[in-house]
Amino acid sequence: MSEPAAASLEDAPTPALRARHALLKRLADVVSLPASRINAFERSVTGDLLVEMLRLAAPQERKRVAARLAPLSELPNSLARMLLRDEPEIAGLLIEQCASLTDADLVACARDASVEHRILIASRRGLAEVVTDTLIGFAEPRVVEAVMRNVTARLSQVGVEQIVDQSRQTPSYCAHLLRRAELRPSGAYVMFWWCGVEDRRTILQRFAVSREVMQEVVEDVFAMAAAEGWQDPVARKALQFIERRQRNRAAVAKSPYDNLEQAVAVAAQGGLTRELASEISYLAGIKPLTGAKILGDAGGEPLAILCKATGMTRVDLQNLWRSMRRPEVGPDGQIHPAWERVAICFEMLAVDRAQTVLRYWNWSLSSALSPQLLKAIRDGDGEGLDEYSAPERAAMMALAENFGR
Repeated sequence: MSEPAAASLEDAPTPALRARHALLKRLADVVSLPASRINAFERSVTGDLLVEMLRLAAPQERKRVAARLAPLSELPNSLARMLLRDEPEIAGLLIEQCASLTDADLVACARDASVEHRILIASRRGLAEVVTDTLIGFAEPRVVEAVMRNVTARLSQVGVEQIVDQSRQTPSYCAHLLRRAELRPSGAYVMFWWCGVEDRRTILQRFAVSREVMQEVVEDVFAMAAAEGWQDPVARKALQFIERRQRNRAAVAKSPYDNLEQAVAVAAQGGLTRELASEISYLAGIKPLTGAKILGDAGGEPLAILCKATGMTRVDLQNLWRSMRRPEVGPDGQIHPAWERVAICFEMLAVDRAQTVLRYWNWSLSSALSPQLLKAIRDGDGEGLDEYSAPERAAMMALAENFGR
């Protein structure tokens, strides 16, 4: 007997089960009747009876019923709940086609069913934020990537931050997330620390924004704050982020070096020590913690951002590169790819945009830190993220690996 013939016999109801087959079909037809023919209570009772029969039905029968019910605009809840938890091949008919499923139906299915069900849900058109948040919360790479590839799905900022945090362990998320319109500069800046070369370039091209509009709007506020003696810490912190000047004049006055360039040149000659790294950070207008994160970055692009933001030249960038004993020339005598990449990064950035990135890093990696936040970072406490501000959440993610989390 040929395979097609065998399959057709298998699908056909046996004589002893023809009544069951007919009953399932008729009950599914009743549930499918328009509202003009059947009221909500009658539909619900019919659905309950159909559920009881489907519990003992064969997979082929359940699949036929699911295919019959998928196009309905109204589906009894008990029936939808049962079929959504069925085998993925059966549940998928409803997940992909049934427009009457509510967000609550999809969330319950995601929580109660398998990863295969969640992948199917992740690909459904028009997913709301409450559904995508639930899917992302499982931290399953195939599911999260399916959500990000779904251009009709909507992501909340909480969901985006969850993906940014998960991308530390799954770097492949970065490229997908960078294509999403929901990603904001705060998330991109913190993701910069662990994403790949191409993704870093994308972040700098797309998210290194200018502060020109803010500077124009608050130009007269600087004089007001100065007249008040810079006593308001809230206004002072905000204006420090907005102002055009990057270097710390007070640090220059106290420094044993004439300027930032001289400190970098000294480091190039004798090597970068911890004390010299702290001094360079102070002169550059950033905290030592931020400076340590920048100088310790394996890729090197943050060095280009630091130099461009502070008005240093490519020669100074090269000195800083040398101070860390990083290669400028490869074994073949050609320019080393890492140094070439960092130099190109330096050339492509505008000063104002580099300052935005650098100041956000400094804001989130140092100014936003508090004893409570440091404890949360050490403990790996990600459950109470809503209690923290955007820069505090960025600090938790960016510094987690430094605390062994």
